[in-house]
This record gives sequence, structure tokens and C-alpha cells, in this order.
Amino acid sequence: MTRLISTPYDALTIGQEAQVSRLCRAEDFLVFAHCSGNLNPMHLPAEDGDGDGLPEAVAPAAWVAALISGVVGNQLPGPGSLYLSQSLRFVGRAQAGDTLWVRVRVAQKLGERAVQLAASVEGPGGLVAEGEVVVRAPDARRQFDNIVVPGLIVQSHLHFDALLARAEPLPALPTIVICPESPDAVLGAVRARDHSLIAPIFVGAPDKIAAAAAQAGADIAGIEIVAVPDHRAAALRAVAMIHDGRGRALMKGHLHTDQMLHAILQKDGGLRTNRRLSHVFVMDVPGLDHLMFVTDGAINIAPDLDCKVSIVQNAIDLARALGIETPKVGILSAVETVTPSIPSTLDAAILSKMAERGQITGGVVDGPLALDNAVDPGAARVKGLTGLVAGRADILVAPNMEAGNMIAKELTFLAHAEAAGVVMGAQVPVILTSRADSDSARLASCAVAAIWADSIRCR
Repeated sequence: MTRLISTPYDALTIGQEAQVSRLCRAEDFLVFAHCSGNLNPMHLPAEDGDGDGLPEAVAPAAWVAALISGVVGNQLPGPGSLYLSQSLRFVGRAQAGDTLWVRVRVAQKLGERAVQLAASVEGPGGLVAEGEVVVRAPDARRQFDNIVVPGLIVQSHLHFDALLARAEPLPALPTIVICPESPDAVLGAVRARDHSLIAPIFVGAPDKIAAAAAQAGADIAGIEIVAVPDHRAAALRAVAMIHDGRGRALMKGHLHTDQMLHAILQKDGGLRTNRRLSHVFVMDVPGLDHLMFVTDGAINIAPDLDCKVSIVQNAIDLARALGIETPKVGILSAVETVTPSIPSTLDAAILSKMAERGQITGGVVDGPLALDNAVDPGAARVKGLTGLVAGRADILVAPNMEAGNMIAKELTFLAHAEAAGVVMGAQVPVILTSRADSDSARLASCAVAAIWADSIRCR
């Protein structure tokens, strides 16, 4: 509970003090940029404002000054105070990661409820700012309980930034792009090339590819184009090029997914393994401190238990390749109890037991779990759920394709998440993007494929 208590003018005494500590966070500077309109790159965490090759993330002076108002408004004199003037001298700087101490002290009582306060802000390196504040103090003691303001989520997608940083030093992944015959498809491949994520070869109709590139303003000079106008034949040719060693990944362009899957799954000359194919959404959810994986939302419509074993193992393998040492897998259903009338709860219980006995490896698997108690520790506690997965799942395994697709789309369009996508279970990663994907999501999909392909190569 937040309780604010004011000190009225008559109760203020000379020398009376209040202070608070505040951690400078990069997110604070982004929020300040939005609300103030100050886009000075010296204050933006990812920008190099002075050309020295390093981002500065210097705390804006006006933001530092605003911290003083927090002490005034909350503590001394407290709620009911109104600013009359503020004069500060900035003698130092603060940066993201610094803890600041903000202090105010009653210096003079000026009459008519006006109070002069001495103010200072100190950081790890010493004094940052000092000066005077004049405020009109409240006329009576007042108390306010349960002050609540809405929370803010800064949509910076740091997890995808980390994926790109990890993938870009890798050798560009030779990738066969099937029918990049729309502006979004060709632009996604070109931008991934420009970030050194993939080395694309286009397979499709040259005239359509050229027209799409022109419309998108994409430079395709130097990219090999293998002329195969028919989409189904282009998919078959792309798979054959994988077998010929021309590529180590496939990327879907402007063709139907089932045409690409038909080529991958053909018994002779396809890219089958002993696993079923499954799609994994790799999601960067604002406010979540780790990547979230959602599977399967694109390939298996109504998977049986045998298929779900592959779905779970594919997702665990990918999560491990992306840096999660022991992924926590939540097998989802509508309820968290085994209920014979709900078949997905039976599958969840069996998958959990299979993992316990080593038939699924590399992760911790638990289920059935409802979505709330899979991702929220508080919801898990309310239901009396214990263990490593409840409330802390890294991977969400949906009972069917419809549910998986809805979870991913809800996170994307309601929670402002970004979603990368890759198909697992084939001999090579398959980059599966959507026309609605952002540039960030397309790049992240290529980064995921590059990291996964590198992990396969290093085995």
C-alpha cells in the first residue's frame, strides 16, 4: 500500500529533511523522450550521441530535476504542494545503471505558505545537481492511501536485439528463398542479407521477383535467381538445392505453405527426419525477462500424442540453442487438473511423465497447466501448484494449432510482442514468415534460423 502524508506549512521546521534513492534505468530515458519530445541521442540507450562509437545513455537533466519533484510531492511538504520556482546547477552527470540520492531540506519559510527548499541529487561519482526549490505548502495535514497509477511497458524488444547481436558475427547462412515474388518477401530476405544473417539464393519467377524488388525499393543486385515460374516446382527445386549443398536453410516467400511442406515431406528427396515437423514462435514480449516460445501454431492442426512428443522436443532443442540451458515447458489445456473428458489434459500428463523418464530430454516438462498458471507465479500459487514450471514457463505447448496460433497472435496484437517463426524437425531450419510481420520479426526469424543451423553444424 502506498501512503502519502503531507506536512502543512505551520508544521514545517527549518532544517527538516527528506530523501529518496532512485535507480536510473534506460527505460526511464525512453519514457522521458516520449513524454517530453526530447530525442537528443545523448540520452537514448541505443544511440551514440557524441560520435565516440559508444552509446552514452546520459540521464536527461530535466529528468534528474523531476526526481526532486517526487520528493516534494510525496514527502516534504508532501501531497498538496505546488511548485512556484526551481533553480538548479548541474555539476555532474548520471547514466543508466547509477543509483541517485535525491534530498530536500527546508531552508526558509517565506510566508503565505511559500517554502524555500535546498535540493541536491548525488550519484556514485558525487554531486550531480544542487539548487533551490520554492513551493506552496499545503494548509493542513492530509493523508492519501492506495495511490495507484497505470504501469508502463517500454516496447524496446531487447531479447530480439540480443538475438541479432548473437547471430550477426556468424557466417551468413546460405538460404534458399522460395518465390520471393511480393514486396514483403523480397525485402525481408534482402534486409536479412544486409545484416549478414543469410546469403540468399532466390528460386522463382525472375520477372515477378524483379517487379517485387522494384516496388519494395530493394536492391537485389548480386543475388542469384534460379528461374522456376511454377510455385510447386520452385519448392521442389529449392529442396533439391539443399541436397546439392547449395543451401543450409529454406525461407518461405510468396507461396502457399502447403506447397512448401509438400516438397519438404516427400518420401524420396524430401527433408524428413525421425521427427515430425512443427512450428515454433519465438516471442519477445514487452515486460517479460526472457524469450517466450509458443508451439505449434502453424503446422499440425490436431496433433496426436506421438506428434506432441516431437513438438515438445523440437521446442526444447531450439530454446537450448538460443541460450536457455534447461527450458521449462508448460503443456497447456483449459484446466490444470487431469480430466478424462478433456483429452488434452491426458496428453499433458503423459508428456510430463515421458520427460520424467527420459523419453523427452533437455527440459523440465509439466502439465496440464492453464495459461494463467503457466506464466504467472501468483496464479500458480492461488491454485496450489508447485514445481519448476508452474508460473515460470519458457515454452507454451498448445493443445492444437488453433490455440497456438491464437496465443501467438494475441501476444503480438494485444501485448505488443514481436514474433519470430521457424519450422523445426526437418534436416534444415525453415524460416516461415507472415505478410503481417514487422521488419524486426523477419530479421529475428533469420537470426533464429542462423543460430539453430550453427548449433547443428557444431554438434
